[in-house]
Amino acid sequence: MASRAVWKGQLRLSLVSIAVEIHSATQSGARVSFRQIHGPSGKAVRYEKTVPGIGPISTGDILKGYELPGDEYLLLQPEEIDAIKLETKKTLELVQFVGEGEIPPLYYDKPYYVVPTDELAEDAYRVVRDALRKAGKVGLGQLTMRGKEALCAVRPCGDGLLMETLYYADEIRSAEPLFSQIEDAPADADLLAVATQLIDRKTAPFDAKVFKDHYDIALRALIEAKRKNRKTPRSAAGEDAARPNGENVVDLMEALRQSLKASGGKDAGKAPAKARTARKPTAKPARKPKSA
Repeated sequence: MASRAVWKGQLRLSLVSIAVEIHSATQSGARVSFRQIHGPSGKAVRYEKTVPGIGPISTGDILKGYELPGDEYLLLQPEEIDAIKLETKKTLELVQFVGEGEIPPLYYDKPYYVVPTDELAEDAYRVVRDALRKAGKVGLGQLTMRGKEALCAVRPCGDGLLMETLYYADEIRSAEPLFSQIEDAPADADLLAVATQLIDRKTAPFDAKVFKDHYDIALRALIEAKRKNRKTPRSAAGEDAARPNGENVVDLMEALRQSLKASGGKDAGKAPAKARTARKPTAKPARKPKSA
């Protein structure tokens, strides 16, 4: 499956702007995942957005609520949040550089690949990559992605650039309350010598391929054994076969219908094309707008 960019914009170094795309460097579907199934009926469990006393609701009716003292919520419209103007929505500017080993490991969050969007951007991209490598530095900047302005570190990675999101200082929990009860005394010299020898014997260049996810391997073996056993209970996918996989599944078709209904048919050019494929030829989508 082709990688899809999670952010598009400009990587800026002083007056140099480079058109780039950012792609996730990790794969969420690389491990075994399960659907939740209702045992007595064998049907997949669905998740719907509901309100006590009202029942299922339309996504378009959901607002952002900021909790205030006294069991109150300050309500914000989505467009009010979207109207916040931040340059980092489209620009990742490298504003500071630090040594490669200066950032403590606990600040690192998630890795992304940064790639130039076209051949025109490649020359400047290579200059930034090689300059960082020659200087032995990591560039720091910020960008807005998925509803949050993230602190980012950019470093050379093979032929390209790797961006890693970092936690902000106020997101890091102090270790002092946890470590303060550990006795501050030197380790036994003989024990330290033996431990150091063990570390030396097991020291080798890092190679992630050496390590395997034994739990995932065991799960796959269990699934294969159960698959071959005809006595293993099964349930038919039925009407859920075409729905997206995962535990946080929403009824996509119903969400599209509700969105169409809430907009009075204004989104007819977007959703119905998907909806029509799931209906019988004789059925027609409701396109009549609500009366005023």
